[in-house]
Amino acid sequence: MKTFGGVVLMAGALADGFASTAHAVDAARAQGIANANACMGCHAVDRKLVGPSFQQIAAKYKGDAQAPAKLAKKVKDGGSGVWGMIPMPAHQSMSDADIRTVVEWVLAGGGAAASSSSSSK
Repeated sequence: MKTFGGVVLMAGALADGFASTAHAVDAARAQGIANANACMGCHAVDRKLVGPSFQQIAAKYKGDAQAPAKLAKKVKDGGSGVWGMIPMPAHQSMSDADIRTVVEWVLAGGGAAASSSSSSK
């Protein structure tokens, strides 16, 4: 019986480890997509450039269940007026899956934890 419990606990620990790794891989993939689609030319994780920082975007839309859909549409179609007069260009060539990945990453802080740990070195 103890062995069975130990096996179950070990399987749970392994599953937690895989989930953490999958999240890290998704973040790396999201940042790669953002880099490849020129997002980082106008946005940074922790400071305003041409557009708002990813942290500002995450804070503005925190708790908004419609945020992923709103932001995906904004990325795909472009727009202006939410953050000032400078328009965000449309990204029609980005796939919906890539847009979803980047939007989810941005809403989670867009690498804020990695940014603050690297800036404290």
